[in-house]
Amino acid sequence: MVEPRSPRIEIEYCTQCRWLLRAAWMAQELLTTFPLEIGELVLVPGIGGVFEVRLDGAVLWSRQRQGRFPEIKELKQLVRDRIAPDRRLGHSDSSGPAPGSPRV
Repeated sequence: MVEPRSPRIEIEYCTQCRWLLRAAWMAQELLTTFPLEIGELVLVPGIGGVFEVRLDGAVLWSRQRQGRFPEIKELKQLVRDRIAPDRRLGHSDSSGPAPGSPRV
């Protein structure tokens, strides 16, 4: 058996709640942002309203604990802080509009 590459990200989603598309979209975003850093990303079907994101077994985000889904910006920052702390995420690193940007 071949050992999985590290880091391994798991997104467990509730099949009863039909959260597969949300989980798949978040997986796509993470794989696009960290194409060389992520060794493996798996979607794990679950039940009972579960939505958890784990990195090498450690829970990064739990819908049950946080009371909501993560914003993709938050999730990318959490992953980045653990697998590529020196990496910039561009607009995902900013907390608001860039200085000098027009107000809408």
